[in-house]
Amino acid sequence: MTDPICISDLPNQIADLSFAPFREGVDIYHITQGAPAVALLRYAPGARIPLHRHAGLETIFVLEGAQSDERGTYPKGSFVVNPVGSTHSVWSNEGCVVLIQWERPVEFLD
Repeated sequence: MTDPICISDLPNQIADLSFAPFREGVDIYHITQGAPAVALLRYAPGARIPLHRHAGLETIFVLEGAQSDERGTYPKGSFVVNPVGSTHSVWSNEGCVVLIQWERPVEFLD
């Protein structure tokens, strides 16, 4: 049997985690890789992820700051579900950290 992964008191541990570059202005901390994948994304102020389509369910929980897309701005504590086939680009004006789960990799459209 596989042991669960546990990051105790996650919001207070973010500063101690080893993030790696993901896209310009966005760093990633992989919790699990593959399908599904679970990670933390840390956006610098003004960072963007280009337009993409979801090939699988994506869930996002905003831990710090606020994340935005074409449908709105999601502050700390927001839980966002992007269904299969949905498209959006993502940015953070002030910077943010989100917990994200991708059922399948996204398809970039830009």
